[in-house]
Amino acid sequence: MKTLSFIFFLFLLLLLAGCRSSNITSSWTTSNTPAKPYHKIMVIAVLNEKDTLSKSQIEKQLVNELLSNGVEATTITQEFGSKSFKNMKEKEIMSRLHKTGVDAVIIVTMLNKNKEKDYVPGSVNFYPSPTIIADERFRGNYTTTYNRVYAPGYYETSTDYFYETKLIDINRNKLIYSSQSKSFDPTSAEKMAAEQSKLIVGDMKKNKLLLQP
Repeated sequence: MKTLSFIFFLFLLLLLAGCRSSNITSSWTTSNTPAKPYHKIMVIAVLNEKDTLSKSQIEKQLVNELLSNGVEATTITQEFGSKSFKNMKEKEIMSRLHKTGVDAVIIVTMLNKNKEKDYVPGSVNFYPSPTIIADERFRGNYTTTYNRVYAPGYYETSTDYFYETKLIDINRNKLIYSSQSKSFDPTSAEKMAAEQSKLIVGDMKKNKLLLQP
């Protein structure tokens, strides 16, 4: 019975982990600028310098998602290195982008990162256990008893990540799209980046912003 209760507890943890996901909380698209195809989009992730893994994963996953949807894309790190555009003026930045053939930029910024500690109270679960009982004719029949298993309470720490994504048309020097999204306690930087990328590209496609060249 202890084995059964342990398996159930693991299953419960896996179930809770599976519910953790990412979602877009809001999005905006300009209404007075006609959509057009982009020949090359550059992805820029703006995160804390300590989050280098998350930065590279977001840029990589977002580029892969764009490429899988037929949109040519690259990362700022691939084109200009890890110290990209540091201490550069806007005019110089725009000039360098034009030289690479980039006509749009997607900027993903981490707005906030919150850690929360919640107490999950203990619970009592009942598990059926069949028992064979011999009747007066010595033929076995089944009845069911219930065993109580107590699961103690525990503290659970979760981390929420909040992002903002912007699509900027370089040729028109105009903001075309922006969205805010959230990831709840992801299991890894790679998984979070993959979920965010699918959400962002999916929302852009829904708004007809990623037209084929």
